[in-house]
Amino acid sequence: MYLVTIGLEVHCQVNTQTKMFCACATSFGDEPNVNVCPTCLGLPGALPVLNRIAIEKTILSGMLLGCTTPPVSKWDRKNYFYPDMPKNYQTTQMDLPLCIGGTVPLYDHCYPSDAQKSIARPGQTIRLNRIHLEEDVAKSTHLGNSSLIDFNRAGTPLMEIVTEPDLESAEEAFAYLRTLQMILVQGGVSDADMEKGQMRCDVNISLRKNASDPLGAKVELKNLNSTSAVRRSIHFEIARQTEELNAGIAQIQSTRRWDDDRGETQMMRTKEDAHDYRYFSCPDLLPLDTAELVERMRQIVPESPHQRQARYEDDFALTRYDASVLSSDLQLARYFEAALHASIPAKKTANFLINNILGTINERGIAIEHCPVPPQSLTSLLELVENGTLAANQAREVFIVMLEQPDKAAAAIADELGFKPTDVGALDELCEKIIAENPDKVAEIQAGNERLLNFLTGQIMKASEVKPNPKMVTDLLRTKIIS
Repeated sequence: MYLVTIGLEVHCQVNTQTKMFCACATSFGDEPNVNVCPTCLGLPGALPVLNRIAIEKTILSGMLLGCTTPPVSKWDRKNYFYPDMPKNYQTTQMDLPLCIGGTVPLYDHCYPSDAQKSIARPGQTIRLNRIHLEEDVAKSTHLGNSSLIDFNRAGTPLMEIVTEPDLESAEEAFAYLRTLQMILVQGGVSDADMEKGQMRCDVNISLRKNASDPLGAKVELKNLNSTSAVRRSIHFEIARQTEELNAGIAQIQSTRRWDDDRGETQMMRTKEDAHDYRYFSCPDLLPLDTAELVERMRQIVPESPHQRQARYEDDFALTRYDASVLSSDLQLARYFEAALHASIPAKKTANFLINNILGTINERGIAIEHCPVPPQSLTSLLELVENGTLAANQAREVFIVMLEQPDKAAAAIADELGFKPTDVGALDELCEKIIAENPDKVAEIQAGNERLLNFLTGQIMKASEVKPNPKMVTDLLRTKIIS
């Protein structure tokens, strides 16, 4: 057995209208090489101009993650040759990044679904080393013996979020990425869509025998573009390194690529150290005084998902699970809060939203922000449940109709479906009649078989001219038979 140590470097595009050092548009899906200019193509004589919004959003990201921003930040040149970086250097940050330190809590619901019941280190928090801002490279498409380069992406503002070596498993790495993605999206700083290349991940992984041993040779897995790929590649790499170490084969610091089709990592090159990149301060960009930017961003830091979850638990007495589901999606949280009403316990609103509405709209491919039923109409529906007119399952039937007829009131739909308030006297007489017709069932119930109350409830529902609330019927039967 070996101890596994993992660190992640996440590259995340900042949500801006223009690129980091020029006025070219940032977009996805445009024709290749249309959003380019002399600056992002690295042509001689072209000079960079800082994107203020990108800097502000990076600082905001740091605040969401508990980072600090130094009073002065600067840009550096990282020198190397890649075909997708036409200048042969990348404008980045080395020793004075915009954000230092910070943490990312691992949300339980962000672990893989098959691992959520066996989390090795629940409540774990991953330390960050830094967040620095740089420019993205172009997109390369490899076609056998040739490659195509699209420079539309080149120069897009890119945050690199670097952890300390705090992770210990593929499942923690998976949870980290999903948690970080959730925080950045809800903070409005990035769309963080891995399918669109807006968020990519490098994994640094090493193995050692004992905690007292120095860290093993670091192997980097490069440019992973999905959480599932990160998880699978780490599992493979742990197995590969374990097998080689057991065979006496020492690991060397190297960079490997993940072949998703073959399900294996492959050697790319031995790993460079920082000095191999010949960093030096960018002569075209002055150091940045951050005090004014930090103060401005401090005024608009939004609520993070874990802060919202804690508020839901404290203010509305929601369970940890319900609070985590609602806080995991900003649009869902907004819908929930807009549907809250003093006449309805918040927990009942949360339960109906999670257990009935989400599944119904997901089946129809409807996002919560596009739900035809506005939150106020949901409130009206839940008031019918609260006053006893509808049972929860009946309310779900009404909601399904409301999706098709959103302009019609919940009470009107309930009436059309036959879900009408039952005259108490008439319901009482009907209960007495059904009890009298089923003495054997009544005897079994009185002997302890309360499940038969459901049978009698069904008989009453069939005999009733309207559709009363089944729970109300069952409670009335229980009172008459058992009490």
